[in-house]
Amino acid sequence: MAKDRSRFVCQACGAVSPKWQGRCDDCGEWNTLIEETTAPRGPGPAAKTAGGRRVEFVGLKGESAPPPRIVTGIAELDRVLGGGFVPASAVLVGGDPGIGKSTILLQAAARLASGGRRVLYISGEEAVEQVRLRAARLGLSDSPMELAAASALRDIGASLEQESDAALVVMDSIQTVWLDALDSAPGTVAQVRACAAELIRLAKSRGFALVLVGHVTKEGTLAGPRVLEHMVDATLYFEGDRGHQFRILRAVKNRFGATDEIGVFEMTDRGLVEVANPSALFLAERRGNVSGSAVFAGIEGTRPVLVEIQALLSPSSGGSPRRQVVGWDSGRLSMLLAVLEARCGMSLGQNDVYLNIAGGLRITEPAADLAVAAALVSAATDRPTDSGAVYFGEVGLSGEVRQVSQADSRLREAAKLGFSAATLPRRIARGGRTAAAPDGLGLSEIGHLADLVARFAEKTLSSKSKA
Repeated sequence: MAKDRSRFVCQACGAVSPKWQGRCDDCGEWNTLIEETTAPRGPGPAAKTAGGRRVEFVGLKGESAPPPRIVTGIAELDRVLGGGFVPASAVLVGGDPGIGKSTILLQAAARLASGGRRVLYISGEEAVEQVRLRAARLGLSDSPMELAAASALRDIGASLEQESDAALVVMDSIQTVWLDALDSAPGTVAQVRACAAELIRLAKSRGFALVLVGHVTKEGTLAGPRVLEHMVDATLYFEGDRGHQFRILRAVKNRFGATDEIGVFEMTDRGLVEVANPSALFLAERRGNVSGSAVFAGIEGTRPVLVEIQALLSPSSGGSPRRQVVGWDSGRLSMLLAVLEARCGMSLGQNDVYLNIAGGLRITEPAADLAVAAALVSAATDRPTDSGAVYFGEVGLSGEVRQVSQADSRLREAAKLGFSAATLPRRIARGGRTAAAPDGLGLSEIGHLADLVARFAEKTLSSKSKA
């Protein structure tokens, strides 16, 4: 009789190794290999694969109706999902502990249940009494949604097989579900992969929308294999600090909507409250007469968002200057500092540099280069930027300011919030039409970062002459 074979699977990337070792060769993480036992397939007819059936190929031309949507009534959540939950789809929701994953899903499930749809909420981490207490704090006790506390996949699968009218099923969380056929602990790569695959199969066959809650590691990535993100139809991340009232729900993958779409929520004693105009909220506490502050007109998904970028420079007390960044790429900050020194003649190397994106939003698009540069130059010269101006543009290594997409949307959002000026990249000869300026918004085009530095130099000279 063949013996069970053992293998070692990395819990960070899912790589398989025939023997244990301290460091994974694929991802480089330490102490992530865990032994798993697999039963080999025996000889005989059972070991042979059955013949498949022919796959029918069709042409690209044809009409396909858009998928139906299950609207939750929470506008920000529906926006991130692309219009609502899609039946027979799987959504993965990740985020730090205590960020609000269970809260927002409980609110969405309660709204759907109150609207007449059948909603099942399965908790593998909390008892039914704990979920009831949270619902009572949120004022959702009257919702007709159905609760259950279970973690055994066989019990959950047998229960869902008998459901025919469920519209939404929430599994909180996927790391707590276990299958007794696998000789491994809950939360390991094999358990997460097998349990998620079975739940997704049930969602596809029974037609309900499935939501899986996933834990994150200390690095901020989803715990378990990356294959879990490939198996689902949409992956949502909750961003933000638990000490901050703002929560950002971002879609990093969506087969039925736009990626990088964000929804903004505010954490209150009544749960998460949606923020209809996040730009006004991010700029509500801004002081325009302080140096080192600039407003960036960005695009998050399909939504224009205005945020304040804050920079602070101070003489370094040690041998190596500090570069502290919150909400932006630290490598891109180092690049901008090098460009300002090499191309614009500024001396910033001996200063500690602190950069912050106010409001808890994380910016990834390169269009923020010009706004960050304006904040840095303002902090270095101790001259505030124009309180009614916004900035956007990409900066190259030679100091040139490059064009970015969706300039019209950025300008319209700035004009809507009462801004009077915008600094943007200069239109090149073959670059198409000029961005249309809304009423009351003046445009200032620059082609090189040195032009921006010259503006602050003029402010410095004029203030000295007046003095």
